[in-house]
Amino acid sequence: MIRNYKPLIWTLALEINGLIIFVIFFPHKERFSDYDFSYLPLLEAIMNGLTFIFLLLALLAIKQKNIPKHRNLIWSAFLSTLFFLVSYLLYHFTTPSTKFGGQGAIRYIYYFILITHILLAVVIVPLALISISRGLNMEVELHRKITRWSMPIWLYVSSTGVIVYLLISPYYSK
Repeated sequence: MIRNYKPLIWTLALEINGLIIFVIFFPHKERFSDYDFSYLPLLEAIMNGLTFIFLLLALLAIKQKNIPKHRNLIWSAFLSTLFFLVSYLLYHFTTPSTKFGGQGAIRYIYYFILITHILLAVVIVPLALISISRGLNMEVELHRKITRWSMPIWLYVSSTGVIVYLLISPYYSK
């Protein structure tokens, strides 16, 4: 039986992206100053790295026609992304933003990576959810069509998440 996940997908995509925007611009972060969440960016980078690895392994599994393994690895990527998202929201809800301190060419590289990461992160939320729903419904051709876009974007977002962390981590307050 094919289920229509579209209303749920678009509701989740709008709510997730809206929540991220709200949390980043939330003005009253100082009331959480008693809590130390400084460890979360490293945890988020690890989750992004795991997502990247799970996605690569899922791609390899489907190339080998191993659908159960592919499905399990995609669920692992989805769960590590979900864990990243919860951590990201908690950190940015409770902690002031960190300013990048690099100068020269590295500054332009950092901001290029950061901006493309953010823009594609917004896009990947509905794309990944649609891809997963089409896979769950065994709509193989539709699944293949969308994953030609969603897989490389999800890989880019997860890998650049790690790169952004590595570039900004020296500027986190100690």
